[in-house]
This record gives sequence, C-alpha cells and structure tokens, in this order.
Amino acid sequence: MARESGNSMVIPKQGHVIAIDGPAGTGKSSATRRLAERLGFVHVDTGALYRAIGLLALEGRAEGDQVSEIARSAHLEFRRIEGKNPANRIFVNGRDVTDQIRTPEISMAASRVSAIPAVRLALLSLQRRLGCAGNSILEGRDIGTVIFPDADVKFFLTASIDVRVKRRLLELQGSGGVIPSFDELKSQMIERDRGDSSRAVAPLSKAEDAIEIDTGPLTLDQVVQRMLEKVRGCLDGLPQSGVAALKK
Repeated sequence: MARESGNSMVIPKQGHVIAIDGPAGTGKSSATRRLAERLGFVHVDTGALYRAIGLLALEGRAEGDQVSEIARSAHLEFRRIEGKNPANRIFVNGRDVTDQIRTPEISMAASRVSAIPAVRLALLSLQRRLGCAGNSILEGRDIGTVIFPDADVKFFLTASIDVRVKRRLLELQGSGGVIPSFDELKSQMIERDRGDSSRAVAPLSKAEDAIEIDTGPLTLDQVVQRMLEKVRGCLDGLPQSGVAALKK
C-alpha cells in the first residue's frame, strides 16, 4: 500500500533500484538499455513519459491546466516488443508513440511540460510504482534526487555540449525525420539545459551520493562496463559473472 509522505507518494521497493540522471545527449538511454539487459532489470524510461505528455499537449494545443489534466488522465505504459528497435516501447492510450517522441520539437515540449508542478506530481507516483515493482533501472533528470532518493545505486552522466549535440544528430539521422543543423540543435540543447536546471520543481541536479561518469571520451561498452563494476561493488549478492540470479 502506498503511503503519503510530504508531497510525494512513498511506495516501498520490491527489489533493487538503480537511478541514472543527466542532461540530454550523455548516452543515458543507450547505457540504461544495455545495463538493464546485462543485469536482467526492468528499464523505466521516465524521460519518455514526459515526452509522451509533451506530444499529447502539442497535438491538442493544450496549455497550463489542460496539460495537467492530460498528465492525470493519460494511460502510459511500457511494453517490450521483440523485433522492434528499441524493443522497449511506450504506449499512450494504447498507441505506440516511441518513434514520434524522439524529435527536437518533442524534446522542447517535454522540457516545458516537465516544469509544470501538477504534471510532475501526476507522473511521480507512476514512476515510483513502475520502479518499485521489482529490480529496475530508471533514467531521467530527477530520479536520484526526487523519485528515488533511496535508490541502491545512483549515476550521473555528463559530456561536453559538442559531444552531446553530435550524438543526438546521429540519433536523429537514424530516425528518418527532419534533422536540424549542428548550431540549431546546440542552441536547443543549451536552452533545454537551462530550463531543466532552473525550474522550480525537481530541477536537473546531481544527487550527493551519485557516481559521476563523463561519457565523452568513452565508448558505450566502456560506460556500461564501468557502471556494471560500480553496481557489483554496491549491491550485495551480485556474482562477478553477472546477475542472472536477480532475474527471478
């Protein structure tokens, strides 16, 4: 049973929880997907939840209280569909919007709706509930500070702005959508960083006990390996060869 504590729902964990925070373009999603596969943990992409609400807000030209109502009433869920890339898909009211939410326009919309306190409150208990169901990894911007301050392991990923822009451009090129110029995307990222870090409610920040990793000079495999080593060092009962025992 959920217990009300302050302004947030405190739901007890049913397994290990790993929190991964950081700004856009640091490789959070790729690292989280890979780490979840290696550990056998559930991957909860909290950024996708805000992107989904941003998409609905844009489609309905909603503002203010209308956006809050969308966040409260929308049915959001993750489904794993083998053969799809990525296999971890987000559905909104039964519709797969995974590919639609990965555009610069939706990124900015997600930043705007995430600054609305009522939206964050509406999604907070959902994120907590999804993460508490079992062994899980959550990625976002306030996981280790707000959603799961009691996470077993916390990471904060960083990278230079130029590295982040290059990575996001590569991602967009693979999506087949409209691709902005380097300078346009850099300007958008700087604006989103400013908005995410300065919002009054749950701003982007590093938890005091988070392990910081600069992903700029590292390959994805190197980032994941470093995270695996930290996880194995922090969580009891994790065999060095993997964590298959935790898949039960």
